[in-house]
Amino acid sequence: MANPSNPVELAGVDDVIGLLVRQHEQMRVLFTDIAAAVDSVEREVTFFTLRRLLAVHEAAEAQIIHPRARIELDGGSAMVDARLREEHDAGVQLTQLESLDHGSAEFEEKLILLSGYLIAHNAREEEEEFPRLRDELEPRQLQAMRRAGELAATPAPALARPTMASVGANLFPGPFADMLERARDLISEPSEPSEG
Repeated sequence: MANPSNPVELAGVDDVIGLLVRQHEQMRVLFTDIAAAVDSVEREVTFFTLRRLLAVHEAAEAQIIHPRARIELDGGSAMVDARLREEHDAGVQLTQLESLDHGSAEFEEKLILLSGYLIAHNAREEEEEFPRLRDELEPRQLQAMRRAGELAATPAPALARPTMASVGANLFPGPFADMLERARDLISEPSEPSEG
């Protein structure tokens, strides 16, 4: 099973595109882990980790990647609009999953649909949007954008993962929409200036 306390390993990730691709890889692993979970507690904890990763990932794309694609790329607005529609549809599917019993057949069926939908969406980003941004932007720009993406992925009290004990106590910090909003807030807050 993936390590839910550190859902995205950053070793070898040079820029924001590398970070987002690594997150795409981790999403695939988490979908597999949810399907393979041996009990409802493990499934719920892993599903929470997936929701959190999706929230920080979508927030980073919405506030860092998509605005640059609109400006920098020919036909960027149409491409971004298509990706945003897909992300909205995935959010609707995820919200439906949140209301289901994690052990139910309906949850499993909808999880498979969401997995296929997101894998196709991620492939379009990796084949269309990301390479074109890499061609248009300087490496230093992409590296600076990575720092904002990392900020969104940094665990904060409001986004911290549940423990096995908290699952039983029903202490999840909220649905996907709330997680997404918190991740967006983390990205948009000014960071402390670094020393040196």
